[in-house]
Amino acid sequence: MKKKVLFVAALFIGASAFAQDGLTSKKGEAFLPEAGDWALGFDGTPFLDYVGNMFNGTAGNSVNATWVGNNPSMTIVAKHFKDESTAYRMKLRIGFGSTNTKNIHDTSNTTLTGEITDEMSTSNFMLTLGGGIEKRRGNTRIQGFYGGEVLISFGSSSSSFTYADAGSGSSTATTPNLHTAIYTDDFVAGTTTSGGERDVDISNGSTMQIALRGFAGVEWFLSPKVSVAAEYGWGLAMSSQGDGERDTEEYTIGTGGSTETLISREHTTGGNSSFGIDTDNNGGQITIMFHF
Repeated sequence: MKKKVLFVAALFIGASAFAQDGLTSKKGEAFLPEAGDWALGFDGTPFLDYVGNMFNGTAGNSVNATWVGNNPSMTIVAKHFKDESTAYRMKLRIGFGSTNTKNIHDTSNTTLTGEITDEMSTSNFMLTLGGGIEKRRGNTRIQGFYGGEVLISFGSSSSSFTYADAGSGSSTATTPNLHTAIYTDDFVAGTTTSGGERDVDISNGSTMQIALRGFAGVEWFLSPKVSVAAEYGWGLAMSSQGDGERDTEEYTIGTGGSTETLISREHTTGGNSSFGIDTDNNGGQITIMFHF
């Protein structure tokens, strides 16, 4: 916390050396936003980390910031000023992602030949929408602000698995486990096993989160229409995750049988819900705003 305060103070002192007194620059440009202005915000954490690294010669500085139902480093933040003391706040995040992970088996000590490769494909989706109103106070380049907003988020994720070794499909009664499929049981660790139930498809339950939050903060205008804001919030959050589904398969030989049989199963994973009221960004949210 002490490092963060020093970083911000150094930034303000350095900027003030170039700033002019009053609410307009030498060129007559207004420092503060006016009616009809738009603003676009960016997470200021990377910039403050960089400034801190310059001042104390380390690469380990960090400024943590989170808020209920959102992630400031991944969310677009915009404002529209109804007048000099009132602004509408808007937030948006639309995210898609996918990852393919391969695991190549070592077959040097087995009866298998060639390259045996298993693959896991994962995908995810995230949508966050937010809106609110902000009121401002102050007659100098240091402005206080407060207000409220609502955030709603939706998310989903799933995984599918492809295995190179599908099992032999044959066996003998005297040796009922002549060949049971070898497969990856942990793609993160890259470990393998043989026999037993293995995942084919996993669909995690869809998630929804609603957050109502109040906020208050201070914004300092370094130059005309460019500012750094620090904000704290207090909010109510409700989240819900629906039931998921896990599809599996297993090669097995029934009692008295002589042939491997593929058995497919469907498992349901229970969802969950939560409710909480608390301060959200205990590390303080630092935002750099550009007004135009």
